[in-house]
Amino acid sequence: MKYNYPEAIIKLRVKLNVSQTELAKILGVSFSSINRWEKGKYSPTIIAKEKLRVLLEENNIELEVVEQWVIKKQKQESK
Repeated sequence: MKYNYPEAIIKLRVKLNVSQTELAKILGVSFSSINRWEKGKYSPTIIAKEKLRVLLEENNIELEVVEQWVIKKQKQESK
């Protein structure tokens, strides 16, 4: 199952009102990692995924499955 990490990371940063650099420090990764994850070029490591899941859950942000996200986007665009 593939999750939409780019969307979730952006939502998390907006909700926490932090920059990519600040989120990188929170997660213990580099700024370039956050940047690449948001752009969908790479996926977070297993350790980073666990930290992200905790933060997302604490902030009531759903980590959507890619297929569900695509269907949801298509429905919104067709309105």
